[in-house]
Amino acid sequence: MRSKATLLLGSALTLGVALPSLAADWQALPDQAPSPADNPTTKAKVQLGKTLFFDPRFSEHGTLSCNSCHNVMAGGDDNRPNSIGMHDARGGRSAPTVWNAAFYSVQFWDGRAATLEDQAKGPLVNPIEMGMGSLQDVLGRIDKIPGYKPLFEAAFPGEAQPISADNAAKAVAAFERTLITPNSPYDRYVKGNKKALTEQQVRGMKTFDSLGCTSCHSGANFSGPTLPIGTGFYMKFPTYPGSDYDAKYQLTADQGRFEATKQEADRNLWRVPTLRNIALTAPYISNGQVPTLDEAVRVMAKTQLNKDLTDAQAADLVAFLNALTGEFPVITMPRLPASPNMSVIPPVDPHLKEKPHG
Repeated sequence: MRSKATLLLGSALTLGVALPSLAADWQALPDQAPSPADNPTTKAKVQLGKTLFFDPRFSEHGTLSCNSCHNVMAGGDDNRPNSIGMHDARGGRSAPTVWNAAFYSVQFWDGRAATLEDQAKGPLVNPIEMGMGSLQDVLGRIDKIPGYKPLFEAAFPGEAQPISADNAAKAVAAFERTLITPNSPYDRYVKGNKKALTEQQVRGMKTFDSLGCTSCHSGANFSGPTLPIGTGFYMKFPTYPGSDYDAKYQLTADQGRFEATKQEADRNLWRVPTLRNIALTAPYISNGQVPTLDEAVRVMAKTQLNKDLTDAQAADLVAFLNALTGEFPVITMPRLPASPNMSVIPPVDPHLKEKPHG
């Protein structure tokens, strides 16, 4: 016989409905993220991926890198409601943090990419992000920078053509799998150090479970259960429409996964985001319209659980969520390979009109 938890999970995955609270299974974050069999993590691959991640020359005007929107010197996002892309374009969604993204089973807010490797290719050729015409254009710039050849050869030894779009994406993904923030106060607490959390944070932890927050934000990453890569954990948002928050924060303007699949069953479904380091990634929700964490917990309680929080409950929840800020590894800025005696960035026509904003 299938367990109650399994039946509830299956219903949620299929219908996108909110779950009643189950007994929380508190898990610490692993110190390492798993890597796929076809892209094992190596030191050389991580070094190449980090270099590509920080290099702005793979955007149309040479002004934006992956790190521009996913700043790993901070919370892994850009703390803006919407990121600023080429030609001052704005996307409709807030940049999600790249920290601990390796623990997701799908990528992007709507889960349209199955893997980190798939995700890494998208922003390069998105006209309102990095704006390159094609992945072949990106490779053309890499080819013009001599210092990249030995980096690709070291990362992918023995390959006849190591410089490729697939290998570039594999390297960036390998680097992103090192972006893990374990050993938060919460992690230390669930490992047995009962002094790691304050009394208020413990109250918040209990409130988080009793309200039903763990129905969605479960597991070590607080982003749902561990699922096979490519199988997303989605929830309907808002589950309880009709509150004042809908209009205040434009909660139903974006239809979530439906925008990618055009399947009616996916309307208003969203991949459940991690709560790790959430204190550092304001503003909140997918469109970045909620300015503070205190307001965010109130919005989520009302829209997802149909509950109005007291000020004390909200304060306790915020205190607990602050305990999910982990330890960040030291990241040194890479020295980017030079292109001696030439620029790889084409000149910009000063009379060129700006492209429309997405």
